Amino acid sequence: MSSLSRLRGLFTSNPSFKSKTNILKSTSTNKKPLPEEVDFQNVVNKFKESSESHEFRKKRSIYETTVRRLAKAQKYSMIEEILESQKKYKDMSCEGFVIRLIYLYGISGLVDHAQKLFDEMPQFDCERTVKSFNTLLSAYAYAKNFDKVVEFFREMPSKISIQANEVSYNIVIHAFCEMGSLDLAMSMVDEMEKNGIGPTFVTFGTLLDAFYKNSRYMDGEKIWALMESKNVEPSVRCYSSRLRGMVSDSRISEAVELIDEMRQKGLKPDVFIFNTLIKGFCDDGNMQEAKHWYDELKKHDCSPDKITYMTIVPFLCKEGDLDMAMELCKEAINRRSLADVAVLKCVTDGLHKEGKTEKASELLKLGKSKKYQIDNI
Repeated sequence: MSSLSRLRGLFTSNPSFKSKTNILKSTSTNKKPLPEEVDFQNVVNKFKESSESHEFRKKRSIYETTVRRLAKAQKYSMIEEILESQKKYKDMSCEGFVIRLIYLYGISGLVDHAQKLFDEMPQFDCERTVKSFNTLLSAYAYAKNFDKVVEFFREMPSKISIQANEVSYNIVIHAFCEMGSLDLAMSMVDEMEKNGIGPTFVTFGTLLDAFYKNSRYMDGEKIWALMESKNVEPSVRCYSSRLRGMVSDSRISEAVELIDEMRQKGLKPDVFIFNTLIKGFCDDGNMQEAKHWYDELKKHDCSPDKITYMTIVPFLCKEGDLDMAMELCKEAINRRSLADVAVLKCVTDGLHKEGKTEKASELLKLGKSKKYQIDNI
């Protein structure tokens, strides 16, 4: 059996790994490790053993799977043990390999370790380029340390002779948006262009999402016009943000027209776009249009998600269409897409009020068969 297979087997044969909990520590020095701790330490030991193989070290996916599992269980010292053990290999002179480790520290929230590794790269005869720079920027962004993103972006390039690229700017723009500094985020577009870097659909998608989400509809429209003037083709995400802005600004008829524009450009509306329209019509009390756009969603090969059902089912109950509400509730249960049993309760309460107790019982029985916790309904 290969080392990779043995390591993977540790995960598949132990599906019951649990997150770390606050356990009172015994003062006894003879206390045996918990089975959970033994399982995780076995994973670490096998991983380090397997890492001796050059072929294993090419397996990005098993690195990420292992680190994510340990991070979920808050085994941060074990993550450090695994990743620090990689430093003895010649792969450390390859920027791609180091980038992987920086990324893994980042998704674990160990950004200080990510920074330390970036600083150590010259010791491993590994050149630092904009790729590793961007990976560290992303690590800080993932940890929601947005101030550090901006600080690192401003200070580091000149120190190590790196020229920021469009990816770097997009990360910083995202950071400013998350900080609520939308005007600073927008100012980065001018800075990009002064440095000969053109904004991309990702740049505009990030800005549009932030401005429309923060009820700055007219500013969002100016950004949209700027995007068009630069011949940047909007993505589905861009359209989704604009449509949400229109609905929030009570421009739902314009939002519908935007769907037609998307289709003319060969773009397929996704479930998020349909959900926005459905919610808009539900909020307006327009049951006919809400049902129409639910039908359109399914007609265009989109699958309803938990948000879809949570939006339309209570609305149908409120408007008295319990038959459709019941059918959609059944559908949600069967698809494991019922996010809240309150939706189920809404339907069963309505059925009881209309004297349709058998249908209510049928729905409850279905819910129980799918393991939903509905004892109090």
